[in-house]
Amino acid sequence: MQNKYRLGIDAGGTFTDFILADRDGEVRIFKALSTPQDPTLAIRNGLALIEEETGITARDIASQSDLCINGTTVGLNALIQHKGALTGLIATRGHEDSIEIRLGHKEDGYRYDPEYPPATMLVPRYLRRGVRGRVISTGAVHTPLNEDDVREACRHFLREGVESVAISFVWSVLHPEHETRAAEIVREMMPHVRLTVGSQLYPQVREYTRTSTAIVNAYLAPILSAYVEAVDGYFQSLGSRHPVRYFQSNGGLALGSVVSDQSVYAINSGPASAPQAALYLGEPWGFKDIITVDMGGTSFDITLTRDGRANVSKNIDFLRYRIGIPMIQVETLGAGGGSIGWIDSMGLLQMGPQSAGSDPGPACYDQGGERPTTTDANLILGYLNPDGLVGGRLPLNVAKARKAIETHLAKPLNISVETAAFGMFTIVNNNMVNAIRRVSVERGYDPRDFVLNCAGGATGAHITALAREMGIRKVLVSKLASGLCAYGQIISDVKYNYMAPAPVRLEGAEAAARLDKLFKGLEARGVKDLASDGFGPDRVQIRRSLDMRYVGQVHECTVDVDPFDLDEAALEKLKAAFHARHEELYTYSERQSMVEVVNIESAIWGKVDKPKRMSVAAGRGAHAALKGTRPMIFAADGTAQDTPVYNGALMGAGDKIIGPAVIEEITTTIVIEPDWTAILEETGVYVLDAEV
Repeated sequence: MQNKYRLGIDAGGTFTDFILADRDGEVRIFKALSTPQDPTLAIRNGLALIEEETGITARDIASQSDLCINGTTVGLNALIQHKGALTGLIATRGHEDSIEIRLGHKEDGYRYDPEYPPATMLVPRYLRRGVRGRVISTGAVHTPLNEDDVREACRHFLREGVESVAISFVWSVLHPEHETRAAEIVREMMPHVRLTVGSQLYPQVREYTRTSTAIVNAYLAPILSAYVEAVDGYFQSLGSRHPVRYFQSNGGLALGSVVSDQSVYAINSGPASAPQAALYLGEPWGFKDIITVDMGGTSFDITLTRDGRANVSKNIDFLRYRIGIPMIQVETLGAGGGSIGWIDSMGLLQMGPQSAGSDPGPACYDQGGERPTTTDANLILGYLNPDGLVGGRLPLNVAKARKAIETHLAKPLNISVETAAFGMFTIVNNNMVNAIRRVSVERGYDPRDFVLNCAGGATGAHITALAREMGIRKVLVSKLASGLCAYGQIISDVKYNYMAPAPVRLEGAEAAARLDKLFKGLEARGVKDLASDGFGPDRVQIRRSLDMRYVGQVHECTVDVDPFDLDEAALEKLKAAFHARHEELYTYSERQSMVEVVNIESAIWGKVDKPKRMSVAAGRGAHAALKGTRPMIFAADGTAQDTPVYNGALMGAGDKIIGPAVIEEITTTIVIEPDWTAILEETGVYVLDAEV
């Protein structure tokens, strides 16, 4: 039987998105309500919806798909809600509290705030057990491992009902034998617990980061394992001939067995696929510098690609927990369609971060919500169809939206409902613009050099306003924008990261030979792993990175390089790349200073065949898609003007719209502000341009 389909599933906080692509190039989007209490239920419901709308059964999809890909928020939700497994830590004696000491300071932004509370510890103090045994910074054993201490820790964990164990010893990356032996004892005495070994999960210098990463992984592993088992079992029951792939925070796909063992890689898997989707959409025009913004019901996510590569962060505080593994940098803000408007103690209008979510939702959903939200404001401004969203399946109550804004904002501020709504729209946009600056300006990038890409169901109503504020003059909006992360999954590759500590000063042939040997060893492992996964050498791609610093610096920065033979002369290329990156980040370099490497990493991809692009037939002119007009507000004075509304389903390739206007797609609404134009391209992408 020939593979006919490819399925991408992205579980969000409000909706779970499904993208179904077939061999003929047809790409369809579907949405089902997320079911956090049982994430697999949303998958069943979504496949039932696909069958209802297309006649294609779940069994047909599963049995005739080359890939079924799942991006999940299971790990993220568990971390947010602190509902992970009961976890124990085995650490070097005297270092049991390193996760609480946290390098002696709070996270950036709160370092000098005495009232900022400490983070909730994922491993409580009574479940952190120190064992005797010590390795020093040369990798030599100072004190042998005391195996009796490890056994006593296991007995304690058994009494307390521990479900998962993390092991992290000082300098274990240079001498992992102590951790390996401790792991053997844990497996012997606690065969049913999930086990995370720090030097295997994150073999990098930085004890606190390694310990924290191991704990997060252990905390999430039982939950992700149960989820993977349920999803894999469901698709196998449908006759799936290929294993389900899971999207990782590093921007690539992995098997369920990998996600179960390395659960920390699945924390932020949903929005991590956005950069790949953005690059794929921009490829026909050669766009490689793209900022993608994704506004959903509760949050606003921003990702950035520069020169065709996504920003990757390591060693960051995510939800207050230090995580070392590479993750696509996603800036998340509490700004979504459900963000609530409120008045602060100084009488100023604010938006979010609190959200009405999907239950009860915005007031206009008429499901019991009474607080004014972004969606209510967009409805009052005329941007949203009062007959309802999602093709009319979600009706909107204009009166309820008006009452919520009037009661909680307009009357207290002594302004009109329309003015208040435009104020809400403006403030939530400003909040989002500030977040965009954090991934662009604050990282040395000028946003005006980028194209803005729209993702998420709520973003289209704000996209031209955001571009205007940032000085960006070109915007991409796909017909699949509301499910863009699911689309990104079906065009992504398998990806694994391999790391090693490498404390080496970049001087001399010996240093070059050591680095060359380490890199080639990592990459040989990667090629072997991908070969067992069905990828031949011709489908393998490698990218290297090094954590480097000037000798004497406390912190290092990551430098990405293409693979090349590392001889003594090549060290100069590494130094030059480091100087350039240091200058890009900090505006200066010290080319006379000695440079050293701390850690190295090889990212290895198994290239997956891409499905055909969406194809849109030639249009008959935008007038053929004109539905009528609707009063809309584009100015702070609240004055409305009759504005054309177009049916996106009737738009064809080459059709051009001059703003102000609104395009209504089934799962998103695109607001074209005055002085903007939109042209639908054959690939199903609207290209929006600011008029000169």
